[in-house]
Amino acid sequence: MTGIDRRELLRRAAVVASGIGLGSAFTSLPAVGASEAEPAIRRKVRLGRTGLEISDIGFGSSGLEGDEALVRRALDRGVTYFDTAESYKGGRAERTLGRALGPDRNRIVLTSKVTDSASETRDQLMLRLDQSLTRLATDRIDIYFQHAMNDPRRLENDEWLEFAARAKEQGKIRFTGLSGHGGRLVECIDRALDNDHHDVVLVAYNFGQDPSFYQRFFGRFDFIARQPDLPRVLARAKEMDVGVVAMKTTRGARLNDMRPYERGGATFSQAALRWTLASAFVDAAIISMKSLDQVDEYVGASGWDDPHPADAGLLVRYARRTERSQCRYGCAECEGVCPAGVEISEVLRTRMYAEDYGDRELGEQGYAALQRDATPCRLCPGTACAKACPHGVSIPELMRSAERLLG
Repeated sequence: MTGIDRRELLRRAAVVASGIGLGSAFTSLPAVGASEAEPAIRRKVRLGRTGLEISDIGFGSSGLEGDEALVRRALDRGVTYFDTAESYKGGRAERTLGRALGPDRNRIVLTSKVTDSASETRDQLMLRLDQSLTRLATDRIDIYFQHAMNDPRRLENDEWLEFAARAKEQGKIRFTGLSGHGGRLVECIDRALDNDHHDVVLVAYNFGQDPSFYQRFFGRFDFIARQPDLPRVLARAKEMDVGVVAMKTTRGARLNDMRPYERGGATFSQAALRWTLASAFVDAAIISMKSLDQVDEYVGASGWDDPHPADAGLLVRYARRTERSQCRYGCAECEGVCPAGVEISEVLRTRMYAEDYGDRELGEQGYAALQRDATPCRLCPGTACAKACPHGVSIPELMRSAERLLG
């Protein structure tokens, strides 16, 4: 299944975007026809040098807690890549996957993650791996990620290398990877590729992080693409045959905002997934699936090599609606501007989980782990940070909102 040429898609969308506005003009774009057949995975991909064959859309479990039927629906729809982490729902996501995937363990690829420190020892890491294996009710994890990578020092920890080698020898893990979407993501990926110790990278990558998206659609608004080097480092990973999996594909998950503009069976989330999967830098994408309907919706984007012509309108509209309220993954231009040392981008990340993703527990968990939360923002006028965002995000307002929600 293919769509139109990517360059032609950009040209059509640019014509629309430069017209009378972002209103009803978008409804005239061709829509994706709804199929009567049940949605199913239509494409399998090779995940870099691991040689693993996985579904092009994978099951994200950050919000999974006890709903084994949800996992079984994904399996029935052909999903074979299941992503989790020790921290998701306090370990309950791993336990749910363990119960649901047991009979089908040998036909799926299972990943998990650990948020290690630069000083973690091999024994501590092995203990945490064993705990994940117990919760997952399995004897092996196919890809074990260093989670939320934003500190290059973690990549220089020889204890991690010794642990990974031992775990592979014991058959507890098959491959290793890193995941991240922080401000130092590109630096961390470059460092990992220099060392060549990781087989897979899991990164935030979506239409809003594609420099060409803003250059084509929003050039007249003088928007700035904040991670212009991300395509370079992902291309480098591909050249080294390191597998690349994309996350955060819906750029903040404000899905309900877009429902009034979806037509003909095409949805915003499908458009966002297609855009990511059409990238030359990405092998597959994962997305958190929280309902049976979401499984069907997301799997419905499988098998597309190019975006559909109806997608551009939805993506541009979403970008315009969220341009002032959404912190950009990997930007970090606000780092160091707060005189009280508040970690602005990290606070806004936890707010995104709680507010946009609707996962209050994950947001609270991340907020509680911050070294400097938004408590000083209660009485601060926001003078120092008000104009720190090159995208025009209202930092003082969102910081106070995060403190009220999570503090």
